Amino acid sequence: MRRSRHRGRRLRGLLMEALMFAAAIVVLVPLVSILFYAARQGLPGLTLEFLTSMPRPVGEPGGGMANAIAGSIVMVSLAALMAIPLGVLAAVYLSEYGETRVASAIRFGSDVLAGVPSIVVGVFVYALAVVPVRHFNGFAGSLALAVIMLPTVTRTTEAVLRLVPTSLREGALALGATRWRAILTVVIPSALPGIVTGSMLAIARAAGETAPLLFTALGNRFWSLDLTQPMASLPVQIYTYAISPYEDWHRQAWTGATVLILLVLATSIAARRYARARGALR
Repeated sequence: MRRSRHRGRRLRGLLMEALMFAAAIVVLVPLVSILFYAARQGLPGLTLEFLTSMPRPVGEPGGGMANAIAGSIVMVSLAALMAIPLGVLAAVYLSEYGETRVASAIRFGSDVLAGVPSIVVGVFVYALAVVPVRHFNGFAGSLALAVIMLPTVTRTTEAVLRLVPTSLREGALALGATRWRAILTVVIPSALPGIVTGSMLAIARAAGETAPLLFTALGNRFWSLDLTQPMASLPVQIYTYAISPYEDWHRQAWTGATVLILLVLATSIAARRYARARGALR
């Protein structure tokens, strides 16, 4: 009787392990399929000319997306400069002084903001930073991307700050440090790998957004890094080329998508390598 029960538990355990392994494999299927299909369609067109050339006139084959690559880098970098310091400071408040109603409201607001569709963010920033100046501009695009980054930076940073042992804070306070000095010299350095990881993941997510840029930066077929003017970006360029009637633009859209995926993968891998090197990931 005992042997029969033991065998039944063992069979149920093996069945659950098999189901969990199958679920893990299924999770990877969409990612691997997207990477494989995008690479097969886009890698043949990934040349030095594509990375360094400007778009050709409508209907003329060839050219590249140099202006879109540079525009994406500029807007995402500016968005990171706006969102990361603000998100980290908010996370420090939530982590170190977070047992108040205000903190609960901020935490709830961050969660809601993380779930707001990006096109809604784009419409909001359009009313805020495009309508008053009466033209699309790169700064509005950066602002929209910063709004998208902000909740991710805040919540991930708060999570890693809460993992810092309380004994480290108490040790710093026992040595005579003020609370802010303890936070700056002990808590934040201890959580720095996790903060960097969360920030880079937020950057990776914002870099692929298209909808908010359609309402803010719009796009530009010429070389322009002026944040007060419409600015090209990879997601918008890919969208424009993908819905065009030209076969060559479809090929370039796949190549642009491949470049965007490679940039996001490189950012994610760099974040994980940095965190692993500092012991944040096992």
